[in-house]
Amino acid sequence: MSSDIPCCGTTFSLYVVIIIALVAFAGLMAGLTLGLMSLGLVDLEVLIKSGRPQDRINAGKIFPVVKNQHLLLCTLLIGNSMAMEALPIFLDKIVPPWLAILLSVTLILVFGEIMPQAVCTRYGLKVGAIMAPFVRVLLVLFFPISYPISKVLDWMLGKGHGVLLRRAELKTFVNFHGNEAGKGGDLTTDETSIITGALELTEKTAKDAMTPISNAFSLELDTPLNLETLNTIMSVGHSRVPVYFRNPTHIIGLILVKNLLAVDARKEVPLRKMSMRKIPRVSETMPLYDILNEFQKGHSHIAVVYKDLDEQEQSPETSENGIERRKNKKTKDELFKDSCRKPKAQFEVSEKEVFKIETGDAKSGKSENGEEQQGSGKTSLLAAPAKKRHRGCSFCILDIENTPIPDFPTNEEVVGVITMEDVIEELLQEEILDETDEYVNIHNRIRVNMHASPENLPSVITSITQSSSGSTSPNQTSHMATPDSSPTTKPSNSSPTRKPSVSSPTREPSDSSHSMAPKHEESTQTL
Repeated sequence: MSSDIPCCGTTFSLYVVIIIALVAFAGLMAGLTLGLMSLGLVDLEVLIKSGRPQDRINAGKIFPVVKNQHLLLCTLLIGNSMAMEALPIFLDKIVPPWLAILLSVTLILVFGEIMPQAVCTRYGLKVGAIMAPFVRVLLVLFFPISYPISKVLDWMLGKGHGVLLRRAELKTFVNFHGNEAGKGGDLTTDETSIITGALELTEKTAKDAMTPISNAFSLELDTPLNLETLNTIMSVGHSRVPVYFRNPTHIIGLILVKNLLAVDARKEVPLRKMSMRKIPRVSETMPLYDILNEFQKGHSHIAVVYKDLDEQEQSPETSENGIERRKNKKTKDELFKDSCRKPKAQFEVSEKEVFKIETGDAKSGKSENGEEQQGSGKTSLLAAPAKKRHRGCSFCILDIENTPIPDFPTNEEVVGVITMEDVIEELLQEEILDETDEYVNIHNRIRVNMHASPENLPSVITSITQSSSGSTSPNQTSHMATPDSSPTTKPSNSSPTRKPSVSSPTREPSDSSHSMAPKHEESTQTL
């Protein structure tokens, strides 16, 4: 059967142009369908806010078009279907039927599907931005047909299909962007480790980061501050030391080591005579992020971890995203029993009253009792943030002389201590070493960092030691202590001749603790 239109005529040439236009239009619709629909709304918003300059421009042009995804999908598919259905009709006019079928399949497959989709997959953002005005015209032309269909799809499938990554997927996504993954990412090992640690910190509680109470260095309330005690504190190298009353688990407060600088060791002043601070108590089920937020308030950088004996075991609850979360009916304030927190009636008025004192009273130059004050001036709240306003924390002082020894509920068993450094180490996923730490790998006993020698003790201790004679202090060791300097320090072999005023563990920590366990060298000093 011969073709209806003779070759090489004007009509023949017009049909050829129409065929080429149909193939190009079908290919453009197929490429835009794959390229634009593969760009999620979340991805475009990320590019608009934090992409490269050119990507921001391209994403800004595409986003209004892609916003109604079902309408765009229907428009592109309708245009593609019309072009592919019309192509065989025009081919059949200029070539035999068998050749029309062959050419139609070949042209549609190669130039209408494979090539445009390959190009738009690679350069979808750029091509989509260039063709955005043309797509807007198509949306208007095909609106009467595509709009009803898109509404049906919205009703059946819902609007928008933007998918956010779950926590586990986000961690894997970050690891893939690390330079060690070999996938072209430029994130360093430290960056990926910290990001992963920040994501994992949500699922960790105080029990995961605390130091067991048996490994915590602490002092008894009636401990005399003699040479032996001061040497022990100095060799431990911590900035804060918990203080207990009779039982090591009955921790009532803490003492700042810097407050002992002026102590005369020859007078053997009892520890209860020194200025001590209250210590917060946290539940072992309290999330680390909540603990970190409490530490940032400045009341204390160390807390006692307790276990509620009356609390029944609760099974983990699996949420929709697959993450196991603990059922916890207690609020954060109930879990964090901050004994050094300001009373409610005194604390809640700080915002308005401080503003009144720092601005209103400053203008008048008068104090609360009406007396004139010299040098008073206007002070801005911005210069003194609320979280720094009570840095002195006078209400955190523990007055042993005028108040009874703090007592705590019998159903709360102290199981450990936790410091800000413990939380930061969980965030960094690395141990933090300081000048006084000696870390020994608990698996192969390889020393990593040596403890400072006894010769490096403060000169005041050395001078007192040189003036004394006839006695030798026993070997001093430390348990895992509380403070900012070394929160995960494990004990070395304790001295057999230690006074009962200084607590000492009787067993070596198991391998279930941190893989890098801190130790301290035994130090002996002649008195």
